[in-house]
Amino acid sequence: MNTRLYWKNRIPFFLLNVLCMLALSFFLFATGSSPDTVLFIVLVWLLLLLLCTAVSCHLRRKELDRLLHITEQLKRRCLIADVMKQPTRAEDQVYRQILRLSEKSMLEEIAGIERERTAYREYIEQWIHEIKTPITAMRLLCENNRTPFTKELLAQLEKTDRYTEQALYYARSEHTEKDFMVREITLCDVIHQAVTDNKYLLIQNHMAVDVEETDLTVFADEKWLRFILNQLIANAVKYRRDDSVQSASPAIRFHMERRDGTVRLSLSDNGIGIPAGDLPRIFDKGFTGQNGRSRQGSTGLGLYLCRRLCDKLEIGLEVHSPADCVPGSGRLPFPDAPCTGTTIILSFYVNHFISQVQE
Repeated sequence: MNTRLYWKNRIPFFLLNVLCMLALSFFLFATGSSPDTVLFIVLVWLLLLLLCTAVSCHLRRKELDRLLHITEQLKRRCLIADVMKQPTRAEDQVYRQILRLSEKSMLEEIAGIERERTAYREYIEQWIHEIKTPITAMRLLCENNRTPFTKELLAQLEKTDRYTEQALYYARSEHTEKDFMVREITLCDVIHQAVTDNKYLLIQNHMAVDVEETDLTVFADEKWLRFILNQLIANAVKYRRDDSVQSASPAIRFHMERRDGTVRLSLSDNGIGIPAGDLPRIFDKGFTGQNGRSRQGSTGLGLYLCRRLCDKLEIGLEVHSPADCVPGSGRLPFPDAPCTGTTIILSFYVNHFISQVQE
């Protein structure tokens, strides 16, 4: 509470008391009272007035500070009226009633919004499950009837399936952890599954894939790690270099190593890279950057969803591009890493996870 403002608001009350003092003084003088008696009465009145006002200010400030502290602790601060004591002053009771009416209106509006969001999320989830059925059927038909046209169609079906997975994760993004199943998995197995998920897209765009075979294991959710890798592979394909402007064919390389108590999975490509000015914003929702504007199909959601998912799974996520990957600078993500294209590193904090499980 602003003490100076409180005293300023009490000025009319003090002026009224001063007028009453003057009126009483004139009355006492008129009735023959001595000046000493009048002065004593006025001084006692003034002293009691200042004392009562100071005590009232202290008590009111203490109560308001308590309410502010309670409000800061509340998750829903609109419920402050329910934790307030019943005021004794009439005007405070009116203010409390106004707060309760506002709280009721706000809670009704919040409940309505939550119902709409729940209904919309359930509709999206149901729609995604329904659309996956014809996608799977079309994929089976194409695989049983291999022609140049069906190969092209299979690549497009993979892309459609990836977008539906994005939509499903986005719809569940507030409660994704309820679907987590963290266990020890072999990185190479998950990588091979993700490559298989995108095999027609990779073949169509003549992308070579190099997976360094190791037996390194990590604790993670296999399903959602595969989702992350699918997004990263799709980005590597989307932002590849044209064959006409480079001698080497487009390629993706997976490298795994154990370093400083972590297992690091690096995905490197020899594509067009990321401009230095775009790097600080690549995880922002809807940000497509300079490259995204020049190429069709960029939504600005892939890396955003990867970042959110990595944060929930406690997986480190770094991105390096030619602007910050210079030979001899000591900033290469791993030995012999290419200084073209983009390198994305996933770091699995093994010791940190094990300590959490033991606790």
